[in-house]
Amino acid sequence: MNNITIEVKDNLYYLGVNDRETPRFENLWPLDYGVAYNAYIIIDEKVALLDTVKITKIEGFKSNYEEILGDRKLDYLILHHIEPDHGGAIADIIEKYPDIQLVGNKQTKKLLKVMYGIENVNFLEVKEGDELCLGKRTLKFFTTPMCHWPESMVSYEPNEKILFSQDIFGSFGALDGSIFDDEMDYSRVRSDMRRYFSNIIGKQAQQAKMALEKLENLEIDMICPVHGIIWRTHTRKVIEEYTKWANFQVEPGVVLVYGSMYGTTEAVADKLARFLVEAGVKTVKVFDASKTHASYIINQIWKYNGLIIGSCTYNVHLLPVIKNLVSILEHYKIKNHFLGYFSTYGWASQANNELKAFAEASGFDYIDQKIDINGMATEEHEKQLRELAKSMADKVNG
Repeated sequence: MNNITIEVKDNLYYLGVNDRETPRFENLWPLDYGVAYNAYIIIDEKVALLDTVKITKIEGFKSNYEEILGDRKLDYLILHHIEPDHGGAIADIIEKYPDIQLVGNKQTKKLLKVMYGIENVNFLEVKEGDELCLGKRTLKFFTTPMCHWPESMVSYEPNEKILFSQDIFGSFGALDGSIFDDEMDYSRVRSDMRRYFSNIIGKQAQQAKMALEKLENLEIDMICPVHGIIWRTHTRKVIEEYTKWANFQVEPGVVLVYGSMYGTTEAVADKLARFLVEAGVKTVKVFDASKTHASYIINQIWKYNGLIIGSCTYNVHLLPVIKNLVSILEHYKIKNHFLGYFSTYGWASQANNELKAFAEASGFDYIDQKIDINGMATEEHEKQLRELAKSMADKVNG
């Protein structure tokens, strides 16, 4: 059983429950170092619990809030986001505190019924800019729809300038003793934070951008997300990072990802990687899509402005792992990138046609050069690869 309670501010408590057992977030994205589910309690004239945790961690969570509350009861349960990793204990809270008032927006109420069968409860519906006074502290609510569910919202405590941000500004990774950002090396969390953004928030980057613009006039000294560490020192930096990612601000470099059955496509990718470096690209990241989960590849695509995809033809289609990556990229609608592609085949050619169709529909600035290699690469193919590398280098280096 996991039990972490920290007094973040006077009578504001962090309830942390680590999960190192779940292998994949949303049963999709790898959790190499686990994940933390965060909730918070404000003790004031009224007592408010801000969010809950995944149902598999309810016992540790229960012991946390019971320790903090003592003989006091909960007056409010603030529901910033009710995806099951944050809403798993809602029914348990209602059972224990039947007079509690749930606080959410119109979409929250609808999803409570759909997701958990919860209706006919004491529910306070809040709208954009509404405030809830707890005593010395007040929570002001801002809707952030599709960041990353329709009911998603944040709350802001103006006296101490604290943002309770739900999934925004969160990160993968269990909390290994460090609760606050100044208790750890920032670089240690940055990549996993970007992977979290690119995997979870990134598909709604436009909505994330709008949410960040809505919050830009607030003075924020502390950010309390529902995943990852609490930000109290690098607050401005993490806001700048999220703003950069939401606006698809990228660095010069090329992500080269390939799918190969017997090594032919891999050999082409290695040649192309060398040609890219010779053409002046300082950063080239090469990934075998059969070995590296799309989660990590997308993380790097979000960082660098160049992308080259190579695939063999498999059963007259793209290799399935490349097809999966292409499908995710189509869904995410990534901007400000340059795209190139190549293919190989044995007895039938089709991968190149599918890659070109993706390029045309992607919205990327793509290099319209057909490189479709039958068998082993020839000198003529190497010439084409050098041309592709030169074109890509010119684009990514500006």
